[in-house]
Amino acid sequence: MPLDHGYGVLVGTLVAHERDRPDNQGRWYHVMLTVDVAGARYRAAVDVDSHQSATGVQWKVVPASAADLGAPATLPPGWHPLASTPGSGALDHIRHPIARTWRFLRAGLAHRHILGWTPWWRWISVVYRPWRTGSNLDASLALEQILTVGGPVLVWGEPFDTGLGVHNVHQNQGDPVGSLWAVSNGIWQDGGVAVPHGTGAFVAFLPRFSSQATATDEQGHPLPG
Repeated sequence: MPLDHGYGVLVGTLVAHERDRPDNQGRWYHVMLTVDVAGARYRAAVDVDSHQSATGVQWKVVPASAADLGAPATLPPGWHPLASTPGSGALDHIRHPIARTWRFLRAGLAHRHILGWTPWWRWISVVYRPWRTGSNLDASLALEQILTVGGPVLVWGEPFDTGLGVHNVHQNQGDPVGSLWAVSNGIWQDGGVAVPHGTGAFVAFLPRFSSQATATDEQGHPLPG
């Protein structure tokens, strides 16, 4: 099922970022972003831990081109609803090319007039980006290292039902059937953060909970075993 209040991407200027205050167990659960959109201030809660002590957060930090991100890479500042489909600019931590653990690139083909006859292994590069596992501190640092205060930022997730902001900035599929969150399982509705990193290039932070599956069916439910 889709998220309760829709799904989309926030585009704006990063004003500040800070960690939640630790709870009485000494942990924090989000890195909170403050994003300016034409003078309006949005809050974005990026998950870096879980309230369930047995469920940690995993993440990837991956490069992406404007073509990879699609429409969100060129959208004007504001909140933009996105359809949960591959071509809308939505993220899917299982199906989207930037999120794949193994990605095959054939950049050499664009320069074949220069390379001429070249062994096949020079035409293909294989990029391996597994999910990283660590503490909330590790996840927070991974996100904070890509952020630039005063620069553009894109945040995918679910809008607040009250006020200006975005939450569920994490994978929104693969929760175990029967769990509290399984009713929100769905494909092409995952959360993440991306910032420009050079001309036409971005770097993205993709978080997920370790209890979520890494393979799902077309309804976003975990596939068997």
